[in-house]
Amino acid sequence: MSTQRLSRDLRNPSTGMSRVRLAASLIVLALPLSGCGTGALWDKFMAKDDTFVDQPPDKLYNEGLYLMNEKKDIKEANKKFEEVDREHPYSDWARKSLLMSAYASYQAADYDGCIGSATRYITLHPGSPDAAYAQYLIAASHYDQIPDISRDQGRTQKAIAALEEVIRKYPTSEYATSAKAKLEGARDQLAGKEMDVGRYYLQKKDYTAAINRFKTVVTQYQTTRHVEEALARLTEAYMAIGIVGEAQTAAAVLGHNFPDSKWYKDAYNLVKSGGVEPSENSGSYISKAFKKLGLG
Repeated sequence: MSTQRLSRDLRNPSTGMSRVRLAASLIVLALPLSGCGTGALWDKFMAKDDTFVDQPPDKLYNEGLYLMNEKKDIKEANKKFEEVDREHPYSDWARKSLLMSAYASYQAADYDGCIGSATRYITLHPGSPDAAYAQYLIAASHYDQIPDISRDQGRTQKAIAALEEVIRKYPTSEYATSAKAKLEGARDQLAGKEMDVGRYYLQKKDYTAAINRFKTVVTQYQTTRHVEEALARLTEAYMAIGIVGEAQTAAAVLGHNFPDSKWYKDAYNLVKSGGVEPSENSGSYISKAFKKLGLG
């Protein structure tokens, strides 16, 4: 076929297709002329290619469950779940497999993979009863990566945001209760970070910087285990720079809310050594922080 004729065929699809059909009929007519073995050649020509036959979605899904639960082969199980999603994207099995893929990734500590699958699940199926669980998996993935207090707490902030999302979106779900417990743990971690830095500044006698750190704990993390020490450290820092009134308030609030705390004994002795008693100033940010929670 000449280049000019090919060009015309491309511009005129009907002409091109006519020639293709003519060529195909000539091949069929030529087959009987080839003598012996024509039957095998014909069978090969007409045979259906079964190489890419899709497997039933339920079979793939159950194979994934078996690999995950019985063989403990999370990686291979995940491949099965992903295959369901790829080959049967609009089936109910694909929805289930996507969630199981997120769970399998979480079990394998592949937190980025879990977050990716769970986020996709929520995007595709926001109204599903299992959307709460998908959101919880995202939060748990961030939570399990919280570093120790000596390191940057960016991951802790992400965990808190994700846990609050579970509580906000699904307040009556079973996952909200677990999210609240983890949220307290994450907040405690941030408070611990503030205390760690505050102690450093206190040791360096940089009292203003230390007070700012302890103030954050008192105003933002009153329900954490670090608040008792934060109040005692505020008493110490304020006494050191001569702001006795705030020192008295910190000691008084500490004694009122945690009368049996060892930190209160230290704070009490500290203000007494300065010739004063613990005495609360209701206008202080320390008092207001606790009254806001009904603790003052």
